Parts: sequence; structure tokens; C-alpha cells
Amino acid sequence: MSVGRREWKTLFAAQLGWMLDGMDVMLYAFALTTVQKEFGLSSAAAGSVASYALITSAVGGALAGYFADRYGRARVLVWSILTYSVFTGLTATAGSLWELALWRGLVGIGLGAEWSAGTVLVSETWPAKYRGRAIGFVQGGWAIGYSLAAALAAAILPHYGWRYLFAIGTLPALLAIWVQRHVEEPEVWRRSRETAPALGLGEALRTLVRPPLVRRVATVTTICSFVLFAYWGLFTWTPAYLASPVEKGGAGLGIVKSLGWVLAVQAGSFLGYMFCGWVSDRLGRRPAFMFFTLSAAALIPFYARPHADVRVLLVLGPLIGFFGHGYFSTFGSMLSELFPSAIRGTAQGLCYNFGRGVSALAPIVVGAVADQRGIGAGLVITGGFFAVGGLLVMLLPETKGGELA
Repeated sequence: MSVGRREWKTLFAAQLGWMLDGMDVMLYAFALTTVQKEFGLSSAAAGSVASYALITSAVGGALAGYFADRYGRARVLVWSILTYSVFTGLTATAGSLWELALWRGLVGIGLGAEWSAGTVLVSETWPAKYRGRAIGFVQGGWAIGYSLAAALAAAILPHYGWRYLFAIGTLPALLAIWVQRHVEEPEVWRRSRETAPALGLGEALRTLVRPPLVRRVATVTTICSFVLFAYWGLFTWTPAYLASPVEKGGAGLGIVKSLGWVLAVQAGSFLGYMFCGWVSDRLGRRPAFMFFTLSAAALIPFYARPHADVRVLLVLGPLIGFFGHGYFSTFGSMLSELFPSAIRGTAQGLCYNFGRGVSALAPIVVGAVADQRGIGAGLVITGGFFAVGGLLVMLLPETKGGELA
């Protein structure tokens, strides 16, 4: 299988979708302290809004996986981009905590749907020997989107406030028009639909909870739960940790100055996505996943310690980004390789997004610890979750180089 125009268009569409998804989602993280002040929220309450979005993203991602199996990967990608764009814009109209939670919850549906559709689309389009690198390229879009959100926050928040920041989030809807016109469904999916009708939702779920797939589903879901709890707990609160004063367990950099450190973290994460994808294609999915998650677990206590020296933050920030994000490049390829085409989207969406639903507790837990012991102390607990998730991957078979059926 060769790489041509069709493969590259698919890759860029998925990466841009994920990049703009990351931008829309992370706008809330950068606006967190400002929103807290306007609505008079505790850290735990502000974190609960982010948690609610994660819960709805789990629902959106799980349903999108099934819809991608039934209606097509590219079609669901378009739906997801429209969803998170429109509701990010509507977040700017929130007049109360409940309205804020409503709009962020609907943004979450698009967030979950985009990953479920986009990663399966790329996995089924690109050849096996480049699959890890292709998914790494897609995941790299998150770092670009995160950095774009940071830049927009620096330019808009101090002068115009958080409402204008969210209004900008409607622009990704333009990408949906391009994807609709230029991105084709994968040949693997089309062949699957020609040889057999799409399974009903109940039948697909019954297939996943019975042998021979049930043990694999349970293992993948547990891994996703641990690692995504660690990820969302760590990176939802990292901007607030960097901006908060030292006496509250933060780094004391302030909002504007902390954005430079956030960009350093995201520069490391972009390289992590790319490198992990390459490592997983060369050495295997399991070794790459373990190396990155266990390294993140080891670094977090040093990064988040109270009264952290800014020089330490400057050195460790890119490494936290590198190891704390890179393993996502193995998620898309590994999960696609573990399940057959007829239920690939459903399985991937269910396992990953069940874990995302569990991870919805992470911003609340870290916020609650932050209220009692400081934000840095809250971040430290995420390291243990990274470690457990990294070790559990040994229970899965190695799938590197496997052709998709």
C-alpha cells in the first residue's frame, strides 16, 4: 500500500480537526482563574465544569465510535467538528455556572467524537508500517491547538475578557466544510459495509462483552481509565499551577508570564507525539507506551513540588510535555489494531471513552486537593496513575505492523 494524495488529505484533515479541538477545549483551562473570579467559584467547583465536559466527551466518543462504524469515519468527523465549534462559541453567552456547564458539556460531546472518528479514519487509511507515525502526526495537532489557545488567551484575556476568547472558538466550523468535500471513507470500511450490513448497537456491544474480545476490552478500558485520569488531572490544572502564587502551592508566575512556560510544555509535547509514533513503529506499541508513561510518572513530583524554582520549571516543562503526551500516539494505532473493522470504531470509542468518563473525576480530585494543600500537591497524585496505566499495557498483545481487516 502506497502513500498518495488521498492519504495525505486524510492525515491533514484529522490533524487539523484534532488541533482545533484541542484549542477549543483548552480555552477553558486558560480562562479557569478568570471564570472562577467572575462566578465566585472554588477550585473544586471550577474543576467540576471541566469534569462535566469530560463526562459528556465520553458519551460523545462512545456514540461516535458506533456511528463511525455505521455511517462512515469521515462523516462523523464532520459532525464532531461542527459540534465543538458551535458550542464553544455559545460558551461566551453563559450567565451562570449552570449555563457554563451546559455549553462546556456539549463541547465535550464534540471532543470525544472527533478522536473516535479521526484516529480510526487515519489508522484505516495509512499503511501498517507508517501507522504509528501517522497517528503521532495527528496527535501533534493537540500540542499546536494547545499552544494556539495559550496565544489567544495571552492576546485576548487581559484586554477583552474570557467571553471574547470563547467566541473565537466558532472558527473551526469552516474546516468541516473542507472535510465534507475532500476526505473519502477508507477502503477497509467500504469493503466491510459491502460484505456485511452494519451491526446494530446492541449486537456490537454484545460482541465486545463476550469471548474472545471481553478480556481485551476490559484491559484496554482499565489502561485508558488510569492514564486519562492522570492526563486530565495534570494538564487541566497545569496553567493554574503555573499562574497561582507560591503560597497557594503554585509556581507564582502570573497569567501572562506562565503562558511562556505553557508553550514550552507544548513544544515538548509536540516532539513527544512525533517521537513516540516513530518508536512505536520501530520497537512496538507496548515498549513505547511504557517508556513514556513511566517517565511521566517519575518526573511529575519534581515538576509540581511547592516553591519550584523557575529554572527547574523551564527544564522540566518540555520533558513533562514530551512524556506526558507522547504515549497518545500509540493509543490510536494500538486500539485500531486490537479490533476488527466491523466493530473497530465502537470498540475504540467505548474503551477509550469509558476511561475518559472515569477521568472526569480527575479535575475535581486535583481541585479538591488544591483547596486543602495547594495545586502542586494535587498534581503529584497523577504520577501514580501514569505508573499503573503504563505497567498494565503488558497484559495486551504486541500489534506493531499488523494489517487491518
